[in-house]
Amino acid sequence: MPGLTATQEIELIVEKKTGDGGGGELPPAGRNGGGGDDGKRPRGENPSSKRYYTGMALGIVSILMLFMALAAAFLVLRGSSKWVPVHIPTLMWINTAVLLASSATLEMARHRLAQGRFSAYRNLWLLTAALGAGFLAGQVVAWRQLVAEGVYLASNPASSFFYRFTGLHALHLLGGVAALTFVAMRNFSRALVTRSVAAEITSFYWHFLDALWLFLLALLYLGK
Repeated sequence: MPGLTATQEIELIVEKKTGDGGGGELPPAGRNGGGGDDGKRPRGENPSSKRYYTGMALGIVSILMLFMALAAAFLVLRGSSKWVPVHIPTLMWINTAVLLASSATLEMARHRLAQGRFSAYRNLWLLTAALGAGFLAGQVVAWRQLVAEGVYLASNPASSFFYRFTGLHALHLLGGVAALTFVAMRNFSRALVTRSVAAEITSFYWHFLDALWLFLLALLYLGK
C-alpha cells in the first residue's frame, strides 16, 4: 500500500478482521465448556465413559470366575471323608444384614445425587462406606471366634474353603470401601468422568459384592 507506514497497515488489517467477525475477545482462561462437580462433562475433552463401564464389567467377570472355580472345587470335595463342616458364627448373619443395609443406603445416595442434593448424597455415601467397614470389622471378629474354637485354615478342607471364601470376599470388599471413599472425596471438576458416572460404576461393583456374599453364605450353609 503506497504512502502508508507499517503501523498504519497493521491497524487497517486489525480493523478489517474485526469488522468481518474474525477478531473478538479471547475466551477467559479455564472456560472449557463446564465439567465441574455439578455433574456436567467438559465438551470435547473427556473420553467416553464406556471404557470405564467395560473395565468394571471385565473386573466383575474375572472375580466371578475366580469364585466359581473355588465353588466347583468346594462341591467336589464336600463329600470327602476329611470334610468337617464349619459352624457359621451368628455374627456373620448380623454382618450380612449390615451389608444389605449398605446397598440400600448406596441407592439412596445415588437418588439424592440425581436430585442435586449434594450434602445428603455425601452423607449417605459415607454411611455406605462406614457400613462396609463395619461388615469387615464384624468378619474379623467372627474369624477370631472360630480361631478360639480351634477352627483354623488348615484344620480340614471345609475350614480351608470357609476362610478362603470369606477372606477373598473381604479383600475385594475392602477395595470397594476404598472406592466409595475415593468417590466421596474426589474433586470431579477436572476428572475424566462425572460424579454421577463414577457413582454408578462404583455401585455396580458394590451390589455385585453383596450378591456374591449371599451366594457364598448360602453355599457355606448348605455345605454343612
